[in-house]
Amino acid sequence: MHQAEALRGLAGGAVHLPGDPLYDEARMPWNLQVDEHPAAVAYPADPQEVALVVKAAAAAGLRVAPQGTGHGAPPLAGRLGDAVLLRTSAMTGLRIDAATRTARAEAGVLWGDVVARAGKVGLAGMHMSSPSVGVVGSSLGGGVSWYARQHGLQCSAITAVELVLADGTFVRATEDHDPDLLWAARGGSGGFGVVTSLEFDLLPVRTAYAGMLAWDWQQARRVLTAWGAWTEDAPESVTSVARIFQVPDIEWLPGQLRGRQMVMIDAVALGDPEAGARAIAPLRALKPEIDTFTEMPAADIAHLQMDPQEPTAVYANSVLVHGFPADAADALVDVAGPGSGSNLLFVELRQLGGALARPSPREGAMDHLDGSFLVLGVGLDVGTGWTAVREGATRILDSLSPWTSAAAYLSMAYEAAARRGWSPAAYDRLRRIRREADPEGLFVPPQRASGD
Repeated sequence: MHQAEALRGLAGGAVHLPGDPLYDEARMPWNLQVDEHPAAVAYPADPQEVALVVKAAAAAGLRVAPQGTGHGAPPLAGRLGDAVLLRTSAMTGLRIDAATRTARAEAGVLWGDVVARAGKVGLAGMHMSSPSVGVVGSSLGGGVSWYARQHGLQCSAITAVELVLADGTFVRATEDHDPDLLWAARGGSGGFGVVTSLEFDLLPVRTAYAGMLAWDWQQARRVLTAWGAWTEDAPESVTSVARIFQVPDIEWLPGQLRGRQMVMIDAVALGDPEAGARAIAPLRALKPEIDTFTEMPAADIAHLQMDPQEPTAVYANSVLVHGFPADAADALVDVAGPGSGSNLLFVELRQLGGALARPSPREGAMDHLDGSFLVLGVGLDVGTGWTAVREGATRILDSLSPWTSAAAYLSMAYEAAARRGWSPAAYDRLRRIRREADPEGLFVPPQRASGD
């Protein structure tokens, strides 16, 4: 009998083995580039079912590979032939408490669900750039939101974590109970148990001044140089992103963008809309072809960047950089702009600094980011093959090497050494917590949390 046969019937029958009719569908994550063939795939619906799967896998001599849901589900470390892929997308409970400005999200909840529910009571979560990103996975990895320069990382908003340990024990970790596990959940990326829910603070944000400015990419050098200079004095209430975007001709994208090569600036300004308009006025002075800035409900901001919502095969990698002077803008445009031959879908520069540069008052494995910008290269295989896409992203990131930080934001840098994701002291503490929570190495960690 195959080892995984012992799991049949668990999780309400939502366990799929190789050869089963639903196995291939069950094993596929959001990023269709990932093609793993685990010993079994399980979809537990609650912590009790998680514990039964974990215990049965251990008894059968199999490892357990927890994987979150949605756009942000990271690749896992190593091959999964001897592991049960434990998918959490069936765990979709969500509670918004308007009085305490908090949320409790189970492991299958997406950010779109949170922002829609919270928006109805005048609150906002520190969501990622796409509503289809999973709350738990992105929070465990840090979480850089549209409100980050004023409010810091999403992981610092976590007040409690519920998880199943390697021995099947259910734990609720808070500042007063199992504080090491709460510390690890704040940016530690996982690998210490199966997280079944998080509780975190929400923000009293009902609306924000937000939108997009866009130019033909022939203006990329001028626009990015001016944007880099503007970010030096931009108020912390504003978080912005600049992109060189080779826009595909896809029906759901705005008609004025489809099939074009553009340079764009997206931004969100908290507080008084008039102050937000004054803050972006220097960017408007660059005479964009498209200007969508307006005061909008906080729930709409999750859709600002027009990220794909359906599963897609993509490659992505990133670096943190210190500063973006004119020389850096020139270097980037040379390899990603007009005439460069870049094969990437887009290159994105996320403005950091502000509260992201200061250690959070709440201690965690990740409490700030050591860089002024996060530079992300994203590509699709459009016939050139994934090796060419990877090489294209590497060229982009290497162009900024004079300004690159020694640190890395591992949620968007799958190929970086894990040590670069945390300070030496935090990295050592994380390894200790993982050993104590999982002494036999039952759990397959996210790729970003493994190795040296």
